Amino acid sequence: MSLFRKYFVIISMTLALFSAPSISMADEAELTSLIANLNQKSFNKKGKAVDALVASGDPRVAVIINALSNSNLYIRKSDKKIFITQKGGDGFLLTDAITGTDAGTATKKALTKIKTNNKLRRKLSAVLGKLTLLNQDNEVRLSAAKAVLKSQDQSALETLEQALDQEQNPEIKTVMQTALAALLINSDRPIEDKLAAIDHLQNIGGNDILAILTPLTQGDGYDQTLVDAAQAAVTSLQSTQEFWNIGQNVLYGLSLGSVLLLAAIGLAITFGVMGVINMAHGEMVMIGAYTTYVVQDIIRTSAPGLFDYSLLLALPAAFLVAGGIGMAMERGIIRYLYGRPLETLLATWGVSLILQQAVRTIFGPNNKEVGNPSFMSGSVDLGQLTLTWNRFYIIIFALAVFAALFYIMRRTSFGLNMRAVVQNRRMAGSMGIRTKWVDSLTFGLGSGIAGIAGVALSQIDNVSPNLGQTYIVDSFMVVVFGGVGSLWGTLVGAFSLGVANKFLEPYAGAVLAKILVLIFIILFIQKRPRGLFALKGRAVDQ
Repeated sequence: MSLFRKYFVIISMTLALFSAPSISMADEAELTSLIANLNQKSFNKKGKAVDALVASGDPRVAVIINALSNSNLYIRKSDKKIFITQKGGDGFLLTDAITGTDAGTATKKALTKIKTNNKLRRKLSAVLGKLTLLNQDNEVRLSAAKAVLKSQDQSALETLEQALDQEQNPEIKTVMQTALAALLINSDRPIEDKLAAIDHLQNIGGNDILAILTPLTQGDGYDQTLVDAAQAAVTSLQSTQEFWNIGQNVLYGLSLGSVLLLAAIGLAITFGVMGVINMAHGEMVMIGAYTTYVVQDIIRTSAPGLFDYSLLLALPAAFLVAGGIGMAMERGIIRYLYGRPLETLLATWGVSLILQQAVRTIFGPNNKEVGNPSFMSGSVDLGQLTLTWNRFYIIIFALAVFAALFYIMRRTSFGLNMRAVVQNRRMAGSMGIRTKWVDSLTFGLGSGIAGIAGVALSQIDNVSPNLGQTYIVDSFMVVVFGGVGSLWGTLVGAFSLGVANKFLEPYAGAVLAKILVLIFIILFIQKRPRGLFALKGRAVDQ
């Protein structure tokens, strides 16, 4: 027995056992006649045929309507018999809509699809919700309650009340209560019930509830007491929603700030230690993203069971690849251009173009797909705030990278040497520190961090040859605003600019918001040329 036919039998038996006592079994001839009425040209007549099927009380109707909703109900041209179908080979596998037994196969030319339109599909969704509210399976009941809430089909009111009386699952019960309240508002129940429904919806809150209550405030055909209650509820919900919107903007700003922090933190090191304006820094981010793509591609073909660990494997690979390219660039080009910032800028810009073209040649110009591990899929709700798991993990990852880099700078000999070179290069050299190797390793470290930033950005952005160009300007703004070479400045600058952008975007638009932020930074550095957290030292003063 195929999986589909097992599903048919299970649904039929479940509905027979757990549906309302009024449900009965139609005889085969009657059900055959009712199904035949679905073969109408008029969608209105098809809707009436659906109503007749539901009125029969036969539990097998749910499977038939589900097949019609999914465009899997076909009529065979030769004998006008209707089947539920599945694609198989060059044709279709046929299942008897009444018995659920195998009916052989048929070619596409031998069948005609029973078509639906948007209005009929909405009706079918509501009917399915009504038919499955009493199902034993939690997922089926939850989907049914959501379908009723979406369609607000009044015919489901009594069934919903019966299902709510029996419901034990708290999550499903909450959705059912919300759906019931939405139905009561437009029902013929006493006004006391409707007012209680409005109070219940107001306590839930959210944009979906506002969409339900707002039409009542227009007053068309509603009792004035109900209109006043709805207006008071809408006003209260809008005020609450404004508060949550502020929180959502802060959350989005922190998310954007974590992205900017990852993109800028490597630049803060290279720019701060060596004073190199590295226009190829964005390409290090891009190389990290493509390294992630390669790692995932290898895992998909060789060990698909390890896909959830692909990012953990990609992190060291991206760090080594991007860091190696960075060190090669410093040893081969940049070390000959120290003290000549304009030539360094032009040289690194040229390197960025070379790297972009190399990636286009190897991988092609189109975007590459980088998958999300299962633990980074979905979202988490915090009150009325929503944060996707991938953004949440990127925020945590960005802070972890910052903490690791802060430890390296403060607690390791390499970090101490790096800080010494920043503060006074000549004195550091005279104390035996090999400043040239510090420069090279620092550039490699900054590029490697940009590479692991690319691993994170591959989860939220398109992986393309132009990926790095999206973040290079913002990265420089973060570094300049926070203070060149200052890790704390980079952290505060990234999150400050991220939050500022998200608060400005609803009023000014994304492009104008960036322009306003840029203008603010220009004005700010007129007052504080060294940024928020200025480094101290003789070399810096000079």
